[in-house]
This record gives sequence, structure tokens and C-alpha cells, in this order.
Amino acid sequence: MKKKKEQQEKKFFLSDFFLVPVCIIFLYPFYYLVINTFKTMQEMSFNPVAFPTQPFLDNYRDIFSQGQIYRAFGNTFLITVCSVLLIVIIGEMAAYPIVFNANKLNNAFMVYLMIGFLVPFQAILLSLFEVMQALHLIDTIYGMILFYCNGSALTVFLAVGYMRTIPKELTEAAIVDGCSIGRVFFSIVFPLMKPITATSVIFNTMWIWNDFIAPNIFLNSRMKGTVVLEVFRAKGQFSVDWPRFMTLSVVSIFPIVIFYLCMQKHIIKGLTAGAVKG
Repeated sequence: MKKKKEQQEKKFFLSDFFLVPVCIIFLYPFYYLVINTFKTMQEMSFNPVAFPTQPFLDNYRDIFSQGQIYRAFGNTFLITVCSVLLIVIIGEMAAYPIVFNANKLNNAFMVYLMIGFLVPFQAILLSLFEVMQALHLIDTIYGMILFYCNGSALTVFLAVGYMRTIPKELTEAAIVDGCSIGRVFFSIVFPLMKPITATSVIFNTMWIWNDFIAPNIFLNSRMKGTVVLEVFRAKGQFSVDWPRFMTLSVVSIFPIVIFYLCMQKHIIKGLTAGAVKG
């Protein structure tokens, strides 16, 4: 028993020995990014890796003294919350008939959604722009929300796998008792989907909050821009104020990092719940 314990401790030591350098490699860019937000341009140019000789807070004061950063946060928050809410509802409602009313049409619909994963976003970018322009959705907040609803396919895929672990007897008994399909879904099925719903919310929130390509193409005015676009606009035409650029980057990713750290346990829980039950 003692020998087995010593072998396990040795394995843990070896794993830690190899993982610590890996963690340092992955954390170094974040260290480099954060540490230079407290420096002047001159100090950063002289020694970008060292700690600042004296914390320089004017970069943060300059950013938060401008009203545009608050407007950008508001736009990003509105787009993200509304989009994720619609994605979850549409995706899980679409998964319901695929699982509980399986037929050739619904199975074909599932295959159609899966094929969508094979088509890269860039391949249909021109067509999407023409469609959104024809519908007068360019440079509108609700246009971006409707655009992101196209991401419901991932939620459908996750929800289908989890719904198959829910006993069909539950829904059949509710229908026999007189419940409508809508009530069966929202009162019985949807509450049981909490783990996979949380996983879907995390993935889609991180995607929409950090997305650059779509807002850069479909949002023209700065009044309706997102936080990521503000970071991009911090880059000048001929020169870059790197400390200010990095400060904007830190400010933009800080909320999503906190969100991920608070919700990361739900990712594994949601992805493994269906596998364990199935």
C-alpha cells in the first residue's frame, strides 16, 4: 500500500514538473499584456518585460474618461445577452422534435444542421452581407442579434445529445395528462436541461463577446460598435500607442475572463452529464 502511494506521488510530481513550464508559457502573454498597461510608451520600449519602475495609471484614466468605452460595453452586453438568450431557446426548441418526435424529416433537418459546421463563415460572407443589406440590417444592433442566432446549430447538437438521456415516459405522461407541447417543453424538458444550457451559454457568450469579424463588417458607425472594435480602433494609421492598446485589450477581456472563471465548472459538467447518463 505504501509503495503504491509512493508511486502515485511520483506520478503527480512528474506531471507537475512538466505542467508548470507549460503553464508559464501560456501565462506569459497575459503577463506581458497586463504589465505593460502600467507603463509609458517610453518605458515599455526600453524594457517591455520588466515590472514598471512606478505604476502609471494614466492609460486606464484616459480610457475610462471617454464615454465611448461605456457605450461600446453597453452595445456588446446587449448584443451578447439577447443573442445568447435566443440561441439557447431556438436551439433547444429545435432539438425537442428531433429527439421526441423522430421521423425522416426531423432527421434530415439534423443532418442539414450538421452540414452547416462544414461550411466556413468566410465562404458565405459575401452572401450574408447581401442578405443583411437587402433586409436593412447593416449597422443595426438587432441585425447583429439576428446574425448571431445562426449559431444555434451548436446548441441543437449539444441539446440533442443531452435530451436523449431524458426518459420519454416523462413527456408521454404529461401529454396524456393534457399538457400541450409547449408546456411539456418549458415545464418538464427545459428545466432538466440546465447543465447543457449552461455549457451552451458559456460557449456562445465567449464567441459573441470576442467576435471581431462580424461586427467589423456589419457595424459601420462607432456609436453602435462593440468593445473589440474599440480595441481595433486604438491602432493608429502610422503608429500605435502600445500601452493604451494593451490597456483597452485588458479592459475588453476582463469581464469575459471573470465570467469564464466563474462558469468553467459547468463546461465539464454539461458536456459529461449526457455521456454519463447515456
